[in-house]
Order: sequence, then C-alpha cells, then structure tokens
Amino acid sequence: MIHLLNLLAAIALLVWGTHIVRTGMLRVFGENLRHVLALSFSNRFTAALAGLGVTTLVQSSTATCLIVASFVGSGLVGTAAALAVMLGADVGTALMTLVFSFDLSWLSPLLIFAGVVMFISRQNTSVGRVGRVLIGLGLITLALQLIVGATKPLTASPAVRALLVALPNEVLLDLLVGAVLAVLSYSSLAIVLLVATLAAQGMLPVAVALGLVLGANVGSGVLAMLVTASGKAELRRLPLGNFIFKSVGALLAIPFIGEAHVLLQTYIGEVHQQIVLFHLIFNVVLALIFIPFVGPVAKLVERLLPPPRTGLSSDRPRHLDPVALATPSLAISCAAREALHQADVVETMLRGVLTVLRDNDLAEAERLRKMDDTVDELYSAIKFYLTQISREALSEREGRRWTDIVSFTINMEQIGDIIERVLQDIEDKKIRKNRRFSDAGMGEICHLHERLLSNLRLGMSVFLDGHVRDAQKLLEEKARFRDLEHEYAANHIVRLQDNTAQSIETSSLHLDLISELKRINSHICSIAYPILESAGALASTRIRHSQLASLDEGR
Repeated sequence: MIHLLNLLAAIALLVWGTHIVRTGMLRVFGENLRHVLALSFSNRFTAALAGLGVTTLVQSSTATCLIVASFVGSGLVGTAAALAVMLGADVGTALMTLVFSFDLSWLSPLLIFAGVVMFISRQNTSVGRVGRVLIGLGLITLALQLIVGATKPLTASPAVRALLVALPNEVLLDLLVGAVLAVLSYSSLAIVLLVATLAAQGMLPVAVALGLVLGANVGSGVLAMLVTASGKAELRRLPLGNFIFKSVGALLAIPFIGEAHVLLQTYIGEVHQQIVLFHLIFNVVLALIFIPFVGPVAKLVERLLPPPRTGLSSDRPRHLDPVALATPSLAISCAAREALHQADVVETMLRGVLTVLRDNDLAEAERLRKMDDTVDELYSAIKFYLTQISREALSEREGRRWTDIVSFTINMEQIGDIIERVLQDIEDKKIRKNRRFSDAGMGEICHLHERLLSNLRLGMSVFLDGHVRDAQKLLEEKARFRDLEHEYAANHIVRLQDNTAQSIETSSLHLDLISELKRINSHICSIAYPILESAGALASTRIRHSQLASLDEGR
C-alpha cells in the first residue's frame, strides 16, 4: 500500500511541477508571449513556429490554446492562422517531453536550490518569478525519479503482474484511458512522461503505452474544449478545430501502431525513449499533414459554431472572457476593454444631456437615466472579474494596470450617477415647469458641455495608451475648467443683477448644473493621476515644484 501511495504522490508532484512552470512562464513572459503570437499570424508556417516556441516556454499546448483562442474570440486573428499555431504548439509540447525523458537527476537539486534562493530573496520581482519556474522544472525531474523508484517494488508484486497480463490490448480502450488521464491531470506532457516511465519499468506493454500516448494527445484537445465550453462561439472554434486534428490524427495512426512498435524497437534501444519519440513523431507528422488543411477546417468549425445572430446589447459585458482568467495578462486586457465599453455608455449619457436640455425631451431623459443602471452593472461585472485575477500572478506593470482599471471604472460609475441626477434636475426644474435658459446662459452651458466631452475622450485615450503628455494635458484641463466655472457663475450673477427673467427663473438649476459639470470633469481628470504618479510626475502636492516652475516660466 505504501508503494502505491508513493507512486500517486510522485504523479501528483509531476502534475504540480508542470503547473508551476506553466503559470510561472505566463507571469514572466505573459505580455511578450501575446506579442510574439500576434506578430506571427502573417502566414501559417510562421504561426506554427510561434506556437512551437511559446509552448516550449509554457510547457502546455492547452495554455497556448487559451491565449490564441482569446485572439480568435476578439476577432483579432482568423481561425485558420490560429489552428496553424496549435499544430506548432503540439510539437512544442512533444519536444519538452523529449527533453525531460533524459536522465536529469543531477539537475533536479540544482534547479530547486537555485529557484528557492531566487524566489525567497526577490519574491515580487522578475528574478523571483524566474526562480518559481526553476523550482517547477526541478520538481518535474524529481517527480520522474520518484516514479521510477515507486514502480520498482510494484513491478515485483505478483498481483500487479497478473493485472498487467490481464490488461486487454485494445487500442481504442487505451486511447480512451489516455484521454481521460490527460483531462484529469490537466497535462498531456505529464501523462506521456508517466506512461513512458511505467513502460520502461515493465508495468505497461509498449503497444498499450503507444495507445495511451495517442489518447493523451486527444485528451489535451478535449481539455481545451472543456475549459472554453462556457465561452462564446468564436472562442470555442479553435479548441474544436484542434480537437478535430488530434482525433483524426489518432484514428489514422491506429493501424500503424504495430509497424511503429517494430521500427522503434529496431532503431531505439530504450523503451522510455521509444514512447517519447513516438509522441514527438506523431505530432510532427500531424503538423506536416494537416497544416495545408487549416483553411477548410477553419471554415468547418465556423459553420458548426456560427456567431449569434442577435446583436450585442449595450447593457451586457462584452469582453469579460472567463477563459482568459487562466492567463493574467489576457484577463487584464479583457477588463480594460470592458472598462472602455463602460466609458462609451457614459459618453452616450453625457452627450444626451444637451439634447434633453435643448429639446425638453422627457422620453430621452428617461432613456438616458436608465442607462445609469447599465453603467452600474458593468462596474460590478468588471470589479468581480478583476477580483478573480490572482494579484500574485501579475507582474508589477500588470498590477499597476489592475489598479488603473479599478480607479477608471469607479470614476465612470460616479460620473454616471452625477449625470442621472443632472437629468432628474432638468426634468423637475426646467422641463416640467416650462422654463428656459437665457441665450447667454445656454451658450455657457453648451461650451462647458463641449469641453467636458472633449476631456472625456482625452481621458479615455489616457487610460488606453498611458501617455504622460496626454495625462498632463488632462490635468491642466482641470484648472481651466475650474476657471470657466467661476467665470460663468459670475456672469450669471451679473445677469441676475440686470433682472434677466430667464436667468432668475433658472438660477438654481443653472448654478447647480455648472457645479455638477465641474464635478464630472474632476472625475475625468482623476484618470491622469495614476499615470503621472507611476511616471514620477506627482508629489505630495500633486504637481512637482519643478514642473510648476517650468509652467510659470512658460507664462
């Protein structure tokens, strides 16, 4: 019993090691991996090479599939190019299996020691994240040694030998078992290494092991489909196409397993190497055969998974992809896009205020006020989505972006609340009482409204691009807007002194309105603070004295 427990623990350590390496690589290279993949989609061959390279780093074709599937789901890349990436990604996983098949027992303690030192000494830096990856690599090599040690006593057991002899040599059954194991372990790499080790210890016949390897390949395709099952149709196309390739490839390989077994025994002496090389050859041949067919398969999955016919509703989150949560850099991008969607709704509300003010349109006012519920719902959805992203999994830059998104969505939600109150005041104090502003007063409000829309668009640009110069310009607009508010409030007092009838009737609304517009502008300008702070342009008094001096000189 103790030997079986040791084997299960070693298998668990192997799976955990591959998980640490995969997540660690995504933390270190997350944004760069996305950039490499995005640049590689010009043709199917460069796409396949990029998939191979990225998967060699993250050691998981499933992780690569999730990254590329998000591109497909966002419409940034076609399904055909993404399928080519996945063919290369499967070869990358097989190459890493070959690397780990060698005797790396000397490397395990070195990797674990170096990784722990790097991780503990500089945990929250890139060095610490690289140390985490080294720990994962060391655990993988250690787990393989433990599996070898745990299987030796089991192979000597008469009961185990009788069980292995009774195991039916049914390829389809082996394929099914291998697929189930890959799904349960979340790693085809771990299962192939396990199968190779058990075959080398004599616990599995080589023919059965080859069938399990084919099943592990199919299982990785099933796993990607399960992970993306809740996503939209565009997101599920890539996993489905990749599963079709793997399934058809496995079925085509079944008749050749016997010949492959003979050839491997002839040219490769060690059983362990036979299993691993079979896995690599299968994926290389799969890529060479199917890369010309990525176009037809892409058209097939697009027909099987057509986009929804109904248009996207503005009151629903569009970009919060739950699948992207497995890749922190992707999830941050999804949240940022949804925050811009929220800002678009706020801009629509703000733009409509002037229409209500000019035309006394009660129906439009009610429609715009209901849009504040949309802003609140989007805020709640974005906030919940961000809480699902592990802060530990984010780089320092991604952590700042996480904070920027939270701050941006809070400001947009508060702007929506202010606009709702403004619209209610216009209804109660102007439209229902049949009052109107003086021409001068209306002109001032229109001017403030125009400046406000311009600042909102600038704020959205600052949030999207993070340019320091634009952030400084936005912050300067805060002072200019405040000066305009004081000027227009003073002008209104002058009109009251001149006994202008319209100004007297709308005095309360006029002053409240320009005050509320100033508050909206303050929330918009708050978008600039995180950008300027991270650039070192802010001090305890908001603007550094050196910058104030330069501004005075400019005047």
